Amino acid sequence: MVGSGVSFEAARGDGPPVGGGRRAGEVRTAHEGLLQIRRMVNGREGEGVPALWEVRSMPRAVALALEAAGIPPSAVDGEGRRVRTGYRVAEGPEGRAQVSWAGPPGSGAAGEEGDRLAECAAVLERLGWVCLVYRGRRGRRFVEVEAPR
Repeated sequence: MVGSGVSFEAARGDGPPVGGGRRAGEVRTAHEGLLQIRRMVNGREGEGVPALWEVRSMPRAVALALEAAGIPPSAVDGEGRRVRTGYRVAEGPEGRAQVSWAGPPGSGAAGEEGDRLAECAAVLERLGWVCLVYRGRRGRRFVEVEAPR
C-alpha cells in the first residue's frame, strides 16, 4: 500500500506510460519496502535473495526492481499500440518471468536490446535473481528470470 490506500503496481511494460515525480516516490517507497521485507524474512541472507512472496509474484517483483533501478518501462496506448521503448515483463514458463526490450515500430528497440537486456539482467542478479539470455522468435533476445535454488 502506498499513501492513498491504493495498492501500488509496478509498470510491466504493457500499460499506459508512467512517470513523474509522484510516481518516482511511490516506486522508491515500494522498493524500500521490498528490501525491508527481505531483511526481515530472509535471516542472514537478507537483501541478497528474493523473499518467498516475490518468487510467487515474480513478474511483479521483477518489474518493481527494474523500475526502481530507473530503467524505463515500455508502454502502450489505449488501443494496444506500443508508444514507448523499454522493458516488458511477462509470465514465463514454470513460474519464471521473461524480460524483453520492446518499442514502437521503427524505434530501434531491436538494435538496443542486447545492451539494455544486459543492464536489466545486471540489476536483477544484484538482487539475487538468476538470469539467462535466450533468443526467441525472429532472433529477438529475452531474459528468463528465475529464483535461486
